Amino acid sequence: MSLQNFQYDIIMREYNRRQTQVMHDLEKRRSCAFAKAPRLAEIDREVASLSAQKARSLLCGQSSSVEDLKRSVALLSRERRSLLKENGFPEDYLEPHYLCPRCQDTGYTDTGKCSCFKKAEIELLYTQSNLAEILEKENFEHFSFDWYSDTIKNEATGLTARETAKHAYDTAVNFVRNFDSGCQNLFLYGSTGVGKTFLSHCIARELLKTAHCVLYFSAFDLFDKLAQNTFARKTETDPGEDFIYDCDLLIIDDLGTELTNSFVSSQLFLCINERLARRKSTIISTNLKLEDFSATYSERTFSRIASNFQMLKLIGKDIRIQKIFLGGK
Repeated sequence: MSLQNFQYDIIMREYNRRQTQVMHDLEKRRSCAFAKAPRLAEIDREVASLSAQKARSLLCGQSSSVEDLKRSVALLSRERRSLLKENGFPEDYLEPHYLCPRCQDTGYTDTGKCSCFKKAEIELLYTQSNLAEILEKENFEHFSFDWYSDTIKNEATGLTARETAKHAYDTAVNFVRNFDSGCQNLFLYGSTGVGKTFLSHCIARELLKTAHCVLYFSAFDLFDKLAQNTFARKTETDPGEDFIYDCDLLIIDDLGTELTNSFVSSQLFLCINERLARRKSTIISTNLKLEDFSATYSERTFSRIASNFQMLKLIGKDIRIQKIFLGGK
């Protein structure tokens, strides 16, 4: 998705800060160099005057004069380099020192967004996703099937816990691979510690790497945020609930652990409904059984999820507890 206005403004403010700093540093170097070699200041004024004459000659179509002016400027440039070297300065001392020479700290080149702008996009999206640090450990590269039993079975499907995990893993990989083809939604459920959150983090990391906007919220934090947006006065820079509704992927983790009331139930339905209407993808994870989920959030909400989300159940022993017994390995 395109950056929202407030995200674009955050990045462009940084580029404006960079440009201001570059010009400030250049003025300091100029003052230092001109004090040590006054002729450098004279050369700068002469080059500026010749450049103005060159512009006028171009407008008047005087090509011969333009060539003469180019030669004069070239001679002055050589003299400047020589003076800088004689006085112990590098040749580029009187040039702007940009952090990104490709775009000169504007964020854009002739072909569009500079690679540094795209990098800034990804870094911003990582920061705003609420997942920046944890995704270094929880990703597809670190997903292990060793934590899943070959003997525990899902009675409904006949698949073992490991086979079920492999199916969920493949589904997650395909979710990423086909993400831009259309709206996809996942509903991950099962007992505590069977890898639901880990799997959603795997998906989040891959999409953030390709500059998709991903937001992660625990259920408690999501409804707290929605309550703030509903009842508190918004600032001009606050994206509000629209950012939640419009991000490429919203992850709602541990649904059912929050204090459920009529506000929470209505906000969940509104959030799901709004994102479906906007064709935006959502992943929900919960420890609740399906029948308990329906009773907690209403049949209407569960019906909307059942008809628009792919349901994935993970089974097995609590992986966190297994790691504790194995010393965190």
